[in-house]
Formats: sequence, structure tokens, C-alpha cells
Amino acid sequence: MKRFAAVTLAALMLLTVFASAASAADVIEIRGPVYNGSDIDDIIDTYGDGTTLTIDATKFAAFYYDIDDNVTTETLSIVDKSDTKGNVIGKGGIVYTTKIQKVAYEYEKPSLGWSNYSLIGFFAEKYIPINPDKADKLAKLVMDSDDKYTLRTGEKLELGEGGEGYALEAKQVDVDGEKVWLEFTKDGELVDDEIISVGTGDNTWEVELDDIQDEDDVVVLRVHVNQVFQGAVDSIAQIEGIWLIDYANAMKIESDDEFGELNDVSIQGDTLNITNEDTFTLTRDSADEIAEGLFFKTADTSSNVLRFYAMKEITEPGTYEVRGQVASGTGDFTWDAANFAGFYYDLNDDVETESLSVSKLKGNVIDKGGLKYSTTIKNVDYEYSKPSLGWGKYPVIGFFAEEYIPINPDKADKLAKLIMDSDDKYTLRTGEQLDLGEEGYALEAKQVDVDGEKVWLEFTKDGEFVDDEIISVGTSNSSNTWEVELDDIQDEDDVVVLRVHVNQVFQGAVDSIAQIEGIWLIDYANAMKIESDDEFGDLDDVSIQGDTISITNEDTFTLTRDDEVEIGQGMFFKVADTPSTEIRYYPFVEKTLGEGTKEEPKEDLNKTEPEENKTVEEPTEGPTEGPTEGPTEEPTKPAETETTPEDTPGFGAVLGLVGLLAVVYLVRRNN
Repeated sequence: MKRFAAVTLAALMLLTVFASAASAADVIEIRGPVYNGSDIDDIIDTYGDGTTLTIDATKFAAFYYDIDDNVTTETLSIVDKSDTKGNVIGKGGIVYTTKIQKVAYEYEKPSLGWSNYSLIGFFAEKYIPINPDKADKLAKLVMDSDDKYTLRTGEKLELGEGGEGYALEAKQVDVDGEKVWLEFTKDGELVDDEIISVGTGDNTWEVELDDIQDEDDVVVLRVHVNQVFQGAVDSIAQIEGIWLIDYANAMKIESDDEFGELNDVSIQGDTLNITNEDTFTLTRDSADEIAEGLFFKTADTSSNVLRFYAMKEITEPGTYEVRGQVASGTGDFTWDAANFAGFYYDLNDDVETESLSVSKLKGNVIDKGGLKYSTTIKNVDYEYSKPSLGWGKYPVIGFFAEEYIPINPDKADKLAKLIMDSDDKYTLRTGEQLDLGEEGYALEAKQVDVDGEKVWLEFTKDGEFVDDEIISVGTSNSSNTWEVELDDIQDEDDVVVLRVHVNQVFQGAVDSIAQIEGIWLIDYANAMKIESDDEFGDLDDVSIQGDTISITNEDTFTLTRDDEVEIGQGMFFKVADTPSTEIRYYPFVEKTLGEGTKEEPKEDLNKTEPEENKTVEEPTEGPTEGPTEGPTEEPTKPAETETTPEDTPGFGAVLGLVGLLAVVYLVRRNN
């Protein structure tokens, strides 16, 4: 029996190692249009021309698109082949095509030689062809900027944001204040330098290098110097106009290259075509990678329904524009989750809640009431979808491209952000905290009973006690779920703010462990109430009708050309620099990956009191339910050295290994 207990503990320790060491990477998903049909042939017929379905940059926000010049380079097509059927795309049925195009510099000054350059999108990244007429040798575009930079002598300007190591330094300014000596470096090493004169009008420096993928005279950097100043204290060079490519990491594409499932490469001058040599299956309830971070994501549906979209998965830190379909002209236009990737969408349940429409457009001015945003409460499945255990569906509402939960499931006026909806497994030792999101919520396994059938869990916010419960796993499965209900959340009582499902509990010789699968949590502490006199940027006429919010503009709304115009709550229109007769625009939101991404709620909404001011039930002497002899100490925060598996992946792995060594010792002793 001891040997069995030790082996069982070893298995649980292994689970702990993997659960602790693997921290889920943050991801931004930029999706294309949603396609819905009975099978792939039906979808090609419905959304394509019967033989081909093509997605370009006007519909797929991940692909490169220049709104001013209306330039796209990439398309992804699904072609009906003889072996295309059901959820299988036949051989050669996925066709990725990209073609070199000319686009204007951000610093567009044709009279100064800054007119346009060759560019090609390559799997949703911007590249520059080394040879402007051939698509086989490419370097990433690092910088294309018309921002102004002021450099003092001896000061370095880091070029780009991806840590490529390129920099520009103003070495010296001449005594007459008409020339500056600039130096271009890569990883601190000199690449080239030049003395730029601003007195003659020839203010642009082009750095040309040889042997870039066997090509010579390749322009890798362009810099325009506006003016130079020699002062009594500082010597300064003002730069406006920088263009740079990552020549050090330029690549050559050849006919035998493979890009994931796209492995049949054809290069025809300025055009690159890549197709699949083998069939490609759209696996239900899965994201299948096509190539280079480009996926088809398919819903979990029955065999007679097929629903999917193309999407680009982004993991690099930064801020990204997630746009909707491009609208042209003065006609009416409507965006929903199918053609605006920023809006909330649940693929499995085919649920969308938001729409944005433009009507009454005259020239570039939307008349009063012509800009309308609307959203309606819908029900979706929990990620931990177990209806027999009470995990069926919950109400959700998108609000300006963020996912919220209505405090009252039938009314859209009181909302809290959804923090967590997970079916991941988490293994908690007693005394260990699991951080739930970034808002200060946490779950701690306080104790496991000696019979290994119950666990005492505690829920906290910013280290302060909120609620606790003893969860029994020895009876029916339905008792394994703990619902935390709180009162006075925006004047609503009995609001479910947290749901936790405990899979199993283990009382071992070394560790006491609770395994959790199924967590759902809302940010109740920052819940907000929407009222009829609220204003959301230029959307300031609010109507709340039960489960629906509609907001329109009380004043005219101008689509200012060559500008980004805020609609409201971080949602914008980007408008092309075109004549009024050729107006072109699209909505977008920005998604940020990395630190400093926390978004504050709008200031003029009524928030609930901060957690320290809320009235919550004080902790009793021990759990609120369970044995009469419970722990008597007040719940305390863990020691500062204690971290969660998600915070410090390596720490969890080390603890797991220590436990495993203990198990080995036990097994050997028992032998």
C-alpha cells in the first residue's frame, strides 16, 4: 500500500511539474472572415465563385494593407480540387500568393527623392525585396517613419523596436552649423558614416551595401536631415524621415523551401505562389497551422456543419492594429464580428454580440444618428463545458471590442469584465496560491483533510479575504463546484463572481494536493453601470432596452482624411488620404501584448466601491462549512518568497523535482 501511495504521489508530482513549468503564453489572434456551411464545397460555392474562395487584405486584418494607396500584396485562396470534400482541402487547394507593389514612404517628399519604394507582404509581415523586381530575396522592413528626432552630438538613436541592434549617432556638428557627421552601426559595430550638408539642399543619406544575399548596391538605410544647429551648449541635428531594412537577416526563398503545410513554391519574377502538396484537414475544435503563424481555426461542430476562419497568431510583444473590412464610397456599411476582427466572437457557438454601422454619409461627414454602435447579450458555453455538472452556458456581451459579463443576465446596463474562462488543469499544494489574471484575484488551497476527500479553498482580492469553502470530492460530482456569490455589486445581490471545479484531492506523505479543472471569474470589483446620459467619445446618445445597448452620435461625425478618428472607448476609424469623392476607411482597435497593457474603465461610469470599502463576510474561525474543529487562525497572505506556478515556471518545476526525489526515497525504503 505504501508503495502504491508513493507511486501515485510520483504521478501527481509529474503532473505538478508540467502544470507549474508550462505558463500559457499571451497571444493576440487576428482573424479573417467567418465561413459557415455544411462542408468545404458548400463554403466555396457560398462565399466564393464556385471554384475559388479568396481572402485578401481588405477582409483579413493580418495581411499587409496600405489604406492611402489602397495597396494589398497577399491573398489566401481555397480552390475546389478533385479531392476537396467534407472538411478536407485537396492537394494544391490552399494557394498563398504575394506580389511586389509600390507604396509611398511615410516621409513622402517626391521632390527630395522620397516618393515610393517596393514592398511585399510575406505571411502577414512587411518585407522589402532586395531586388525591387524579384520576390525571392527579402529583408524585413524595420522602420518607415516621418517622425522628428532631435539628436545631440554623441547621442545614439536606436532604430526599430525589435532589438535588431541598428543605431544612428550624431558624431559631430561643424562650427558653421551646416553639416553633421552621422554614423550608422549594427550591434555597436560601424557599418557606414557620412557628412550630411543642409546648406546645399542634399539632405538625404542613403547607405548602400554589397553582398546582401549576393546582391550589390542594396539601399539598406535612408535618412533625411532637416536642420543642424551649433549652439553655445549643445550641437543638434534634427532628423525627419528614416527608412531601414533588416539586411543582416535577409533571406532567400527557393523552390524547394517548405513553409509548414505549404511546400510547393513557385517564384515568377515579382510574384510568389506557395501551395500544399498534400491534403489539408480542417480539424474540428482545433487551430491547424498553415504556415508561419498563419492558421485555420475550426469550430467544434457536428459532422454536417463546418465553420472556420483564417487567423494570424501573434506572440511578439507590441501594440497591434486589429481592423475591420475596408469601406469605400458614401454608401451605407455595417461591421459585425464576421468582418471586424476586433469584435467579440465565439466560434464554437457562432455567437457575436456587436455591430457598428454608418449611414447618412455625405462626402466625409456622417449626419446625426448615422453612426450607430449596438450590442446584445448572448449565451455561450463555458470552456469547461460539462452541463451535467452545472457548467452549461453563461451570458456574455461584447462592449467596444472587450468581453464583458452582465451582472444581471437579462439587463445590459451593469457589466463586469470577464477575467477567466478556462478548462486548463491546475495542481495546487496546500498553502500555494494560484493568481487569477492580473487584477489581484487569487485562489489558495488552505488544507486537505486527512482522508483526502475534501479541500478547504480560499478566494482573495489584493491579498484580502473574500470567501472560503470546503469542497468535497468524495460524493457526487455536482458537489465539486464552488460558486462564490456576492451582494451589492452595482446594487445587485447574489451575483456569481467565481466558479471553481475541483477534480480530485490527494493527501500524500509529502504533499497535500488539489487538482482544479474549470475556473470562471469576473472582475466584480471594477463592475460598471451604463446610464442614458453617459458619453462614449462621439457616441453620446445611449439607449438601453433590456438586453441591448444602442449608442449613436448626437452631432455630426467627420471622417477626417489622412487621420485616425476616435469613435469611442478605444475604437477608431482610419481614413485614407484621398479626395472626398474617393473616401476610404475602416474601423480598428489596438491590442497590446506585453507589460503595461492594463486598460482602465472609462472614468465617467459608476464603479463599485474598491474592495477594501466593500462589505464582505468576515472570515470565521475556520471554514464556513465543514467539520466543527477547523483551523482557528486568521487567513494570511503567503510569504513573500512564495510564488505561483504561472508567475515563476521554473520554481514550480524545482519543487516538483524535490518531491520526486522524496518519492524515490520512499519507494527505495519500502523495498
